[in-house]
Amino acid sequence: MQTKLYFVCSNLCKLMQLKLLPALLLLTGIATAQQKGNTLKLWYQQPAKEWTEALPVGNGRLGAMIFGGAGDELIQLNEATLWSGGPVNNQVNPDAYKHLPSIRAKLFKGDYAAASEELKEMQGLYSQSYLPLGDIHIKQQLPGTPAAYSRDLNVADAIAGTTFTSNGIGYTREIFASGKDQVIVIRLTANKKQQLNCKISAGSQLRHQQLVSGQQEITLKGKAPAQVDPSYVNYNKEPIIYEDTKGCKGMRFELKLRASSSDGSIKADTGGITISNATQAVILVSAATSFNGFDKCPDNEGKDEHKLATAYLQAAAQLPFDELRRRHVDDFHYYFNRVSFILPPSPGEDRTKLPTDERLRRYATGAQDAELEALYFQFGRYLLISSSRLNGVPANLQGIWNKELRAPWSSNYTININTQMNYWAAEAVNLPEMHRSLLTLIQNVASTGRYTAKHFYNTRGWAANHNTDIWALSNPVGNLGKGDPQWANWPMGGNWLCQHLWEHYRFTGDKKFLRDTAYPIMKAAAQFSLDWLVSDGKGHLVTAPATSPENKFITETGVKSSVSIATTMDMSIIRDLFSNLVDADSILQTDMAFRDTLLQKKSKLLPLQIGKKGNLQEWYKDWEDEDPEHRHISHLFGLFPGREISPLTTPAFAEACKRTLAIRGDGGTGWSKAWKINVWARLLDGNHAYKLLRELLKISSNDATDYHNAGGTYSNLFCAHPPFQIDGNFGGTSGITEMLLQSQLNAIQLLPAIPDAWASGEVKGLVARGGFVIDMQWADGKLKKATILAKNGGPCRLRVLQPLKGSNNLALSALKGDGTGYLYTFNTTAGNVYTLIAE
Repeated sequence: MQTKLYFVCSNLCKLMQLKLLPALLLLTGIATAQQKGNTLKLWYQQPAKEWTEALPVGNGRLGAMIFGGAGDELIQLNEATLWSGGPVNNQVNPDAYKHLPSIRAKLFKGDYAAASEELKEMQGLYSQSYLPLGDIHIKQQLPGTPAAYSRDLNVADAIAGTTFTSNGIGYTREIFASGKDQVIVIRLTANKKQQLNCKISAGSQLRHQQLVSGQQEITLKGKAPAQVDPSYVNYNKEPIIYEDTKGCKGMRFELKLRASSSDGSIKADTGGITISNATQAVILVSAATSFNGFDKCPDNEGKDEHKLATAYLQAAAQLPFDELRRRHVDDFHYYFNRVSFILPPSPGEDRTKLPTDERLRRYATGAQDAELEALYFQFGRYLLISSSRLNGVPANLQGIWNKELRAPWSSNYTININTQMNYWAAEAVNLPEMHRSLLTLIQNVASTGRYTAKHFYNTRGWAANHNTDIWALSNPVGNLGKGDPQWANWPMGGNWLCQHLWEHYRFTGDKKFLRDTAYPIMKAAAQFSLDWLVSDGKGHLVTAPATSPENKFITETGVKSSVSIATTMDMSIIRDLFSNLVDADSILQTDMAFRDTLLQKKSKLLPLQIGKKGNLQEWYKDWEDEDPEHRHISHLFGLFPGREISPLTTPAFAEACKRTLAIRGDGGTGWSKAWKINVWARLLDGNHAYKLLRELLKISSNDATDYHNAGGTYSNLFCAHPPFQIDGNFGGTSGITEMLLQSQLNAIQLLPAIPDAWASGEVKGLVARGGFVIDMQWADGKLKKATILAKNGGPCRLRVLQPLKGSNNLALSALKGDGTGYLYTFNTTAGNVYTLIAE
């Protein structure tokens, strides 16, 4: 039976100023529904033994990992701006560019090994490291053996809890990181009067001193190192240096704890805070650093960390616990409740009654658990809100949660995939405010990147390479020749970051942001690319040297190398940047001469190529990969996150991408699997995307090291690289979003890659490019109802599989012969809601 769908439009007045949008959403009921029950809760029947079993809370600046021990609670703390080092040294390797002519000559002669070796001469210093703040221990005196134990994390409210009994007395802990009041709040209770007795202490791996700052308060004052080597660098005698006489000394930090109780006694001394004979106690945790911006020395130009930490603490201490909790929940709900995703419970027992680790174990053996998949999607949104609230300080490789003094890969910003993956979903899952953390860091990196472009590459504009940090590092890393060019030398990082500037405009329609912020930065990146490109002598413009991040090829003569000419990723990123700038100027109409230059140069870029195996070719020539199942699929950039390739517009290249994925296989690290979910969704293959989602949710252990097969999920739902990297969580949420909604082309695709396993469901509050907020319900794999809120107004192009019959003068055109469904084009008014109903 043919399904018929009808449009209904309702005018909701002119409430579309961004500051009134939350009121509009509440008025319409769009994107405000919070899932009921405990479907959005992680819970366990035992305390965490490992860090990857602990539960994360965060307010974008302060983060905590909660272990939940009954008699000995451990809470590991972080502060988002606590990094080693100081502003970038612009005097590093100033003559690096002089090696370019020689390197290029070697490349065009085919001497790739020699070119790679000389490319090391164009390296700068490593990034700095994200650091742990400290630990809190709560040693609780219990009258007996703990029983009836449970700990949980309510993702919908951003509150972690622990409950247990001891000798018939019930004890609870409630912990949250307040974005409103900028403190971590811990409430301890006993259900019998004056049965709460505990001692709270704090410490740090960093150099510090502890002070008693009042009857109820202790303070840690500390200093971060001036230099911390990456964890994989082992050739320096002192990998951690506190006093750097050559440059800026490390930043200062302060951590403060204050306890209060209505009926117990509290005493602070050098050993900590002792709470005796209380029924309830509240502990406030405040912290701050002297970080004062990427270009200010945090020592002699730093902020007053004592003043900041004290102000946060004193303000929060004026509020009762219930008010602190209410303010926290209201603040978190403002962001989180914009989107809901409901999948019908899988048949059988109520899986939400099972501990999360048990659910994961059963899921790994093939059990169906649709609610776990929906929880994972929302957990990604929870983590983004919790780790990304500061301008210029986006979520790093571990969000804001790190326990290591020398974190894996320095817990930095890796911009050859990982940092971008953190923010792929931000706009689509209705969290543009979180995206601003990255957008402002890009502005900082563009600033230091001008020096990098001039002194490392002898070009105009700006460039950034493989890594950056809170100081906006942009030079090639490697410590002046000690790094492998396969990851150290790759100047496309800045160009890729520019895609996020353009995407923010496409989702929001913020023309002022496009004109004043995005376009100048994108143009300067394009100027770098124009100067970086060279002729290959065959009529094409190419990059040289070029790498495909972290991968190696084998030439026809058996030579293994990573450095060549015009990798597909390089060329795809440059085409994407040029295309985005051309589109931007068609809106702004202010730079037509430069637009013409871009169009002319774009036409000469080396095009995409299909290899002898039918795959999308990764290298300049059709070489073999040293590792055919390599975790990176960089050459598929044009498919995702780009928009150059699509089954709808370039079917031959889309098929080549499928062949590439077949050769690569479905294995890989956690974030690699997440990347592939997005790619398969863009190929409109929801069942394959879903297969990889199930593999991403495979429970993993801390001792896993096989990058081809060990990637999965720890019991606290953190993504296992291994070790933990948060980009896999964010990439997984992005992949689910791409299965439900796509808008990268000229139309919004509803349910473009819905898998058979999700035959029915409902999602509210997703955002499509153009500023359209979309709710959908579907059954039997087909759309039943969609509601579209036009935030900005203007034309809406909608692609659906079912034929439509519209009203209200909607213009209809059906695509023919390609099996992609039907295309509607209709005009919208800002503030109007359009409802699509299936009979």
